[in-house]
Amino acid sequence: MARYPQGGGMTDAGRERREQVRMQAAQWFADGRPNAWIAAQLRVGVRQVEKWRQGGPEALRSKGPHRRARLDDAALARLEAKLNRGPAAHGYADDQCWTLGRIAALIKGLFGVEYTLPGVSLLLRRNGWSVQVPGRRAIERDDQAVEVWKAQVWPQVEAPRATWAPGSVRRRDRSRAQAATWTVLVAAGAPAAGESARR
Repeated sequence: MARYPQGGGMTDAGRERREQVRMQAAQWFADGRPNAWIAAQLRVGVRQVEKWRQGGPEALRSKGPHRRARLDDAALARLEAKLNRGPAAHGYADDQCWTLGRIAALIKGLFGVEYTLPGVSLLLRRNGWSVQVPGRRAIERDDQAVEVWKAQVWPQVEAPRATWAPGSVRRRDRSRAQAATWTVLVAAGAPAAGESARR
């Protein structure tokens, strides 16, 4: 897992910023501004502005997080410190990957709180963590031998690419097709190519 520098999920500052946008819309509602103008100014959809107008100013206030977090900020900081120590420090010596199951077990062991695997994923994403795929390389890998193989063996194995292959599509002679079109247009009274439209 890696942590995004800007954090993830909806923070208190993000909720406050969105509430300010809605409160600005409420002020413009009182001034009699049209929905389309408000949507353009706030860079939101017109339908969203319509919903805000129906709810009234009190409905636009933030109600805070959906529910109280089961882990507070101190617990999340402690969890992050434990995750940064790596899986081996917590008895997972077989590989260096944090899985959702391992993190759920770590949370239960540290705080006595049980999370489902989707709940652990949501918790991590809300707090700025993302899934990382480990770069696996064989211990016995010989980079020099790989480069020799790419330079000498692969060109012999790879089939040469055809630059052109006959297909079922036939190339049309554009000059004949254009001449036929111009003839039809001239016969219909339209000016031919190169002629001016005035008569």
